[in-house]
Amino acid sequence: MPHTRYRLAGTLIAATLLVALLVLAPHATGARAPAVADFAAPMPPANAHAVVAAAQQANVQQRDALARQLGAASAASLPLVENMFFSPTGHHVSNRAGFLEFWREHGGLLVFGYPISEEIIEDGRVVQYFEHARFEYHPELAAEGSPVQLSLLGRELFADRTFAPGSASNGTRFFPETQHTLSGKFLMFWNKRGGLAVFGYPISEPIEEPSPTDGVVRVAQYFERARFEYHPEELGSFYQQEAQALGLNLLGLHEVQLADLGRQAALKRDGAFATSAQLAGTLDWSPNIWQRHIDVDLSAQHLTAYEGDTPVFTAPVATGKDGFNTPTGTFAIYSKYPMENMAGSAGGETWYVPNIPWVQYIVGGVAFHGTYWHDQWGTGFRLSHGCVNLNIDDAQWLYEWADIGTQVNIHY
Repeated sequence: MPHTRYRLAGTLIAATLLVALLVLAPHATGARAPAVADFAAPMPPANAHAVVAAAQQANVQQRDALARQLGAASAASLPLVENMFFSPTGHHVSNRAGFLEFWREHGGLLVFGYPISEEIIEDGRVVQYFEHARFEYHPELAAEGSPVQLSLLGRELFADRTFAPGSASNGTRFFPETQHTLSGKFLMFWNKRGGLAVFGYPISEPIEEPSPTDGVVRVAQYFERARFEYHPEELGSFYQQEAQALGLNLLGLHEVQLADLGRQAALKRDGAFATSAQLAGTLDWSPNIWQRHIDVDLSAQHLTAYEGDTPVFTAPVATGKDGFNTPTGTFAIYSKYPMENMAGSAGGETWYVPNIPWVQYIVGGVAFHGTYWHDQWGTGFRLSHGCVNLNIDDAQWLYEWADIGTQVNIHY
């Protein structure tokens, strides 16, 4: 299959639209053909195996070195990591109250940011401040689910503001509890990154106002636990044009950004918290501490990323259609490119699609990558020539989190 590396080519919008129609056209179902892929493999299988083996061995050595810092002989005998140090802000996060596990499972840096305090007692309750949130420990709720709850910082910080109510209309979700709506990119982000439990109900409609960070007038919306701010420039102009032309729900990883409500609440309380010295026997936080792996469920059309046994990220996917079925088995990421062009010809089809973002090869020419010619992830429609298609934001998150050698399990 011919293969062309990305070289800052023109957008070729008309050609891309033609390709999109070809990819989305109905196809005949029948006997399964040998696996085919959207891309040409960037290296022979033997080279890929060698790259993966070297990367995985290096990761084992790194994890063994970390284990020795905690007094364990190797990562295999490493005790449960219950306390981490975050050097960018000089604070720890522990699992004494479940804060570390909650932070990892519900969005980590993207949603909550770094810790900006240690665990402290406020009004008789254990709490901890993060850049975007304040965690609270509620042991009385442990039997009902998580004992970790998030403070209603949006209500607390903006109690002096009055927002006009909204009304239900097409394309919006109306919340009678607060008489406000959610729609568009804010609704997508709210649904994907935690919903009611993490952000609470909306307490305003989208409004234009100067950003507190840079003074630029942006669209924002207030929630019980958060403030969303829209940054359209975080989705490249090429993908914006494609989304508009095809009517697709594409999302960039940092298109919706969260305000630093945790920091604002800390300053309102007593001022910034003093940093802490790293406790002996604690590790600097990094995803590399845990053995990472990715699970792709072809039946559910869903992907889950794990650090050890902890699921830290989920995303809907669209995989290979009949005749181009995504292969099952245990693989590993063996090559990565932030941008690729795909070109090929097989099964009576020919395709050329430029500017594919966040490409990670799994086996042969089969890869994880962002998709801008459809938005059918998780719907059951399998549209690729073998690859695992993701929305652009999910593809970028996975690209930045995973490394060469990260194990990938694909199954029905």
